[in-house]
Amino acid sequence: MPLLEHFRTAQDRPLRHRFEGILLGKRRRRTSGCDTKTKTNDQQFSSGVSGKHLKSLGKTHFRIIRWHTRSALSERTSGGPPQFVVALKCCIALLVAWLGLSLAAAVDTDRLLAALQALGGQPASFRDWQRAGADATAMNVAEDKLRRVNEFFNRRIRFADDREVWGQGDYWATPMETLAKGQGDCEDFTIGKYFTLLAAGIPDEQLRLVYVKASIGGRNSLLVQAHMVLAYYPTPDAEPLVLDNLITEIRPASRRPDLAPVFSFNSQGIWAGATGGTAPSAGGIGRLSRWQDLLTRARREGFD
Repeated sequence: MPLLEHFRTAQDRPLRHRFEGILLGKRRRRTSGCDTKTKTNDQQFSSGVSGKHLKSLGKTHFRIIRWHTRSALSERTSGGPPQFVVALKCCIALLVAWLGLSLAAAVDTDRLLAALQALGGQPASFRDWQRAGADATAMNVAEDKLRRVNEFFNRRIRFADDREVWGQGDYWATPMETLAKGQGDCEDFTIGKYFTLLAAGIPDEQLRLVYVKASIGGRNSLLVQAHMVLAYYPTPDAEPLVLDNLITEIRPASRRPDLAPVFSFNSQGIWAGATGGTAPSAGGIGRLSRWQDLLTRARREGFD
């Protein structure tokens, strides 16, 4: 079945119940295959949206709003509606900004940075990732967010298999683990892009990590290789866009005939591959525990 036909099953009911206690996002260069702008923007992407940061942030904004309101009322009594209107607009803008921060995907930058440094990563790598996320957060068009994040990982992370990086056959790294190492395989590229786009404001239901079999060796080759990509759905029944470490260009699924999906998943559940049936493939069941473990470790790092 063509990739596009499978990807159009985005509205299908998840085949597993939601992962208990580990949901993320919903609430609130050797390129190869693999085996299986400002300070303000930086703060918006990573201001934490963790509970204590939000509480403090909310108090600060509302203190400013109350101060502006008192000033505006005072100016109005002494001379003019224009000053009051300007101050009122300022209050509204501050309130909207605070609400926008509170609705973003929750990340705790202090914990994330600590996790990266504990793995031997450099703060400069974290700042570069933070800047890419801030750029994406500030963009109004989803496709621009995708391009910024896709470009960051494809350029900054070197492809290497798990045996070289982790000394084991198949390891799914968290975003901070990948940044600390500066290298990873296709799953690590895909996982890093997924979490970064969630933090930049892309809804979880619009993203799926897709395990595929990729045709390699040319048009007439019969060779296939296990691979993973990230799919973005503008709407549930729309043709998705595919983010891939093999190809820098983000292409619609109809332009990726080399990919045959096996199963797809996000933090909400897992879906069958090309058949669109009621149960995941054997490969999908075997990897579900890896995904659950990855989500737990990502939460521990600071992706709340």
